[in-house]
Amino acid sequence: MSAVVDKPPARPPSRWAAPPRPVWEEKPRATGLAGKGLVLALACLGILFPLWIVVVTSLSSRRAIDEAGGLVMVPHDLTFVAYRELLSGGQVTRATVISVLVTLVGTAFSMTVSVLCAYGLSRTTSVGHRWLLMTLLATMFFSAGLIPTYLLVQSLGLTDSYLALILPSAVSVFNILVLRGFFMGISQELTDSARIDGAGDFRILWQIVMPLSRAVLAVITLFYAVGYWSAWFNASLYLNDQNMMPLQNVMIQLVQKQEAPVGLGQAIKTGELSGLAVQMAVMVMALLPVAVLSPFVQRHFRKGMLTGAVKG
Repeated sequence: MSAVVDKPPARPPSRWAAPPRPVWEEKPRATGLAGKGLVLALACLGILFPLWIVVVTSLSSRRAIDEAGGLVMVPHDLTFVAYRELLSGGQVTRATVISVLVTLVGTAFSMTVSVLCAYGLSRTTSVGHRWLLMTLLATMFFSAGLIPTYLLVQSLGLTDSYLALILPSAVSVFNILVLRGFFMGISQELTDSARIDGAGDFRILWQIVMPLSRAVLAVITLFYAVGYWSAWFNASLYLNDQNMMPLQNVMIQLVQKQEAPVGLGQAIKTGELSGLAVQMAVMVMALLPVAVLSPFVQRHFRKGMLTGAVKG
């Protein structure tokens, strides 16, 4: 007879063994991956489907819109008449030019002020550093209110002026703090070595700090540009001349009207083009610049925002 060999007893777990990983660090199962994919697909569908309806309706003829009873989901009988009429001159074209110029000038001015202020605040030895920082932080929690702000703009003579679209909202304290945090994360040895070589503060900022801060500068620039492009409240508050209104205010006026907008060409007057198509086309024109620029800056969001927000 062969002897039965007993198995050795199992070793107790070692006190130095690695602890089991948390649930969220485990490799997801196939069902989990499928569920995440389904949720992301539904989220994308919920975002893209309304945009699809807006774009298709803007390209639809009056007959297609009448057959659909309003917004068009299935494209047919497409035409570019709405965009041709909008871009052929008049109020919408003028408002688009105004919005572009205000966005470019306002973004450049806001970035200049914000970068200079953030760089000064990042140098903890600068004069009045702590007092100025506390003053800026206080403005994030306390404000004078709408009426004092309007009276200030009026007393400065900025009403019915394009400067009223830029100066009242030119600086964001949050953006300054993000820039300051990023600037403080740059190695002090770089700036010290440049200063030893005779470089001044402006040269250090221009040739050392800003090239190393492209990510956060791109993100903050996008924030300011989108803010100026989408702004409508300042224009409705400080401007009385309809010929000075930017695109967002013109879009609000067109969308709120029940009938076809007046003065957009012969196609509307003859009934060839629906007023709803014009309204949707204005929406597309207002969304297009942000949709085009955002993907180019998207890769900088993680580095620019997170690094600038947690340092300093």
